[in-house]
Amino acid sequence: MHIEPRQAKETAREYAFRQLKDNIISLDLEPGSMVSENEIAAQLGISRTPVREALIELSRVNVVEILPQKGSRIMLIDYDMVEESRFMRLVLEREIVRLLCTLENRPDISYLEENIRLQQFYIEHTNPERLLELDNQFHALLFQLANKVQCYGWMIDGLSVHFDRVRAMSLNAVKDIKIISDHVDLVQAIKDRNVTLAEQLMEKHLTRYKIDEITIREKYPNYFS
Repeated sequence: MHIEPRQAKETAREYAFRQLKDNIISLDLEPGSMVSENEIAAQLGISRTPVREALIELSRVNVVEILPQKGSRIMLIDYDMVEESRFMRLVLEREIVRLLCTLENRPDISYLEENIRLQQFYIEHTNPERLLELDNQFHALLFQLANKVQCYGWMIDGLSVHFDRVRAMSLNAVKDIKIISDHVDLVQAIKDRNVTLAEQLMEKHLTRYKIDEITIREKYPNYFS
């Protein structure tokens, strides 16, 4: 596991959940692998109880399978769950870009443009982990500019883990990465207040995993159910 420091005011359960979720998405905890409450608790420097609670929470969205007397297993990727996750994100994010296009006071797009410049840097310097982080930040910024930050939090703490694992795989497996051009076009549509185009671009962006499925499965043949 890749361990990050505990954040200020973060409870032990929240810390355990964040670390488990991030490591599942990054594939540091591989699909099909077993995890031990004791080992994770020791690595995080917390007790077993919050780790157990975090694993139970992840089991509710079918990311972790709890096996009595054996431990917990990171579940293989189910493309039906990935599609449900994508559908949930599309419903929310298509509405977010529609809102940004129609706001009376134009949002400050410079934050999105700066994020895109950083994405371009990490494309050129081949850092998929940092690129995924910046991609997440880009989508979080859309919600922030629309004043819907809480909605973003609800979205990423649920089924989105299924979709995010495939996104991480795509950044490692696909050579011709399109996320930057997607983001550039999306920002321009928001600036132009072109609602129809912005919605279409968001749907295209969140559906790329289908185009990349063969490449992803070839690189990670043992990760899927």
